[in-house]
Amino acid sequence: MNEGRHAVVLGAGIAGLLAARVLSEHFSRVTIVERDVVTGAAVRRGVPQARHLHGLLDRGRTIIEQLYPGFTSEMADRGATTAEALVGTRWYVGGLRVAPTSTGLTSVMATRPLLESVLRQRTLATPGVRLCEGIARGLIGDADRVRAVSISGGYGAEAHATDLVVDATGRGSRASVWLAALGARIPEEERLEVDLGYASRLFRWTPGQLGGHSSVIISTGANGRGGGAIRVEGDRWHITLAGMLGDHPPTDPEEFADFATTIAAPDIHELITTSEPLDEAVPHRFKSPVRRRFERLSAVPQGFLVLGDALCSFNPLYAQGMAVAAQQALALRDCLAADSTDLPAQFYAAAGKVVDVAWQLAAGADLGHPGVIGPRTTRTRLTNAYVARAHRAAHVDPRVARTFLRVANLVEPPTALLHPQIAGRILLRGNGRTAAPIEPTPILSQPTR
Repeated sequence: MNEGRHAVVLGAGIAGLLAARVLSEHFSRVTIVERDVVTGAAVRRGVPQARHLHGLLDRGRTIIEQLYPGFTSEMADRGATTAEALVGTRWYVGGLRVAPTSTGLTSVMATRPLLESVLRQRTLATPGVRLCEGIARGLIGDADRVRAVSISGGYGAEAHATDLVVDATGRGSRASVWLAALGARIPEEERLEVDLGYASRLFRWTPGQLGGHSSVIISTGANGRGGGAIRVEGDRWHITLAGMLGDHPPTDPEEFADFATTIAAPDIHELITTSEPLDEAVPHRFKSPVRRRFERLSAVPQGFLVLGDALCSFNPLYAQGMAVAAQQALALRDCLAADSTDLPAQFYAAAGKVVDVAWQLAAGADLGHPGVIGPRTTRTRLTNAYVARAHRAAHVDPRVARTFLRVANLVEPPTALLHPQIAGRILLRGNGRTAAPIEPTPILSQPTR
């Protein structure tokens, strides 16, 4: 613990809360600055995407469990549903249902507001951590070091002296503007224009739906359309439909249901047409994933870090954001423990490796859609062809299905799909001749609450 040292975290979202929890181990005071009024499990104004389906990949869940022991059981106590992926859940990839099998992966199903509320309560119960309302206006210092951050609130603008500022303000981060004002270098940006649109609606859950054996349905297809249905707290189905490249789902009830007939999972349309709606469908639009390459800068100011969506925001179709934020928090923890003389450079190098894996998986999938503009190297084309074959094999081969889901959940590296035994199965069973669509079948294990 650095006695008397102060860290400020900008943003009280998932990334900011995880960062504050890690910082509390090394700073005597940690102040989280949030512009929104935070009230229980309500949707915050600054997080409009909170009204839509969120997925916590198992790699993210295990890290959060490490930082907050008992997190999974606490979520269940608060009404979230937990189930083993591919046992109490149904996944459709490339238009085909992935074969049900044991994966060792735990899915936690809840709304974003509940997830955020639980993490916020646990974080603020940590000694030395406090939350205050305010808006970050800029950094104070020079190109070598950030010494304070300007915060405005009801009292006007004030400079808050700090030993470390962590920007977790999301994809709308103004870090580059602030750094430029100090005369510091700013990072290059990479982006892909995916023009994703989605619409979400809540429905009443009733016992016996889907045979009583499934609490999660995830579907992506080659046509850029997808959707998901998860059973969340309050005995509700949270259903989201999505489409890329301007092919956005409508919010009109009948058109919303019609759109659901065009995605690979018939279960989702069944739920929409047989369940009681609890609200109106709400839309959201996501134009482009953005990666800010801080790890490529030759010099960065001391006393300032960027993480979470402010560092890299992903296409939400792949549900990577929260898990990658958790991995970055773990990387920050390791860097702080190492007591590096150049914390920003060490952190960006470690975080860059974490982001690389998820970015390559997501960008590769995005570039599989011909309408997405971006560089398609020979490696990209070969990888996408192999992944498409893996999708088909996962439909009929439980061992491939297990490996594929563990890679998608960031638990195993993508190279796991190249292991000779798995690659042989993909090449043999992913040729399209044996992979006819299967009818949904009951899954043996019940989800738990």
